[in-house]
Amino acid sequence: MEKRATIKDVAEAAGVGVATVSRVLSGGSASPQTRERVLTVAAQLDYRPSALGRNLRQRRTGGMGLLVPDLTDTFYAQLAEGVLACARSAGEPVVLGSTAGDPEQEAELIGMLLEQSVDRLIAVPSGEEDSWAPALRAGMTVVFADRLPARPAPEEEDPAAAAVGDLMLLDGIAAPPPAPGRSAEPPALPSVLADDRAGIRTAVRYLRGLGHRRIAFLGGPGHGRRVSAFREAVGSPVDEELVVFGTGSRDSAYAAASGLFQSRPDLSAVVAAGNVLGEAAVLAARELDLRVPRDVSLVMYDDVPWAELCSPPLTVIAQPGRDMGYRAAELVLRSGGRRARSVMLPTELIVRGSCGPRR
Repeated sequence: MEKRATIKDVAEAAGVGVATVSRVLSGGSASPQTRERVLTVAAQLDYRPSALGRNLRQRRTGGMGLLVPDLTDTFYAQLAEGVLACARSAGEPVVLGSTAGDPEQEAELIGMLLEQSVDRLIAVPSGEEDSWAPALRAGMTVVFADRLPARPAPEEEDPAAAAVGDLMLLDGIAAPPPAPGRSAEPPALPSVLADDRAGIRTAVRYLRGLGHRRIAFLGGPGHGRRVSAFREAVGSPVDEELVVFGTGSRDSAYAAASGLFQSRPDLSAVVAAGNVLGEAAVLAARELDLRVPRDVSLVMYDDVPWAELCSPPLTVIAQPGRDMGYRAAELVLRSGGRRARSVMLPTELIVRGSCGPRR
């Protein structure tokens, strides 16, 4: 086997010191002539820096963490593909963990990553903002994807005011100042999100155009922004019996969908806030002999492969899962914890066969 080139070999061939080679390869200052000479020699010798040595000098293991609620969820699999693609292009390993949507399990995994000195993390959060404080105090760079951590509700907070504040933030409008005696919002953290408000609003407008007035919302954990957008889109007064939540599991999603159909036979359309909930709505409708779209119209958030294979194919609010993961990995690799930056990705309503006119 050929001996692998070392940084000393590059320095000797380029006629410079080892420190100069290290500075050039890490993006530090050097004259254009020196930089070109060092990079040319490094390429000729096929020199590859030792990740282990570099990380030991920087006192970290390298790589990044990725936490998602459910590895079997098709959308999170797409998001993970994007993260892995970006990490692979950067030569970074990824430690993947599933939180099962459980804040306690999420906290345990964060602690494990900190113990392993992983200092960059992409997460679809399950816990509240406060649960992320230990990671941030330890200097971990965190980028949230798909959603933000839930904010604990202050005492005597007006739910309508909170929903309006969230929607203002989604539109890039500064939120109103906190009331006297109430603390200001914590600093924003980097995130890559889909434009939930525009997606939900477009879906509700589409259903309204078909004549539907009793439109239900089927949600789950982490769907606070989507339900706020739904309430705004349907307008006041909101029929709260048509806003139903599951706990996150497939069994819970099915129970929520089945209960909704049986308790409100007068509803004519459903917006499911995720693909697991959409799957549950399809199964529950089938079990109850409800025909889609003749008896009930259905719009699902997430365009997953099986949605087009349903009979009829499902109308969906598509969000770019793979792109979301890739962009989140780019942020976590570039930011280094220096400055918060967020990205909002567009959604698209894809009309198929699961919606029809109100009969």
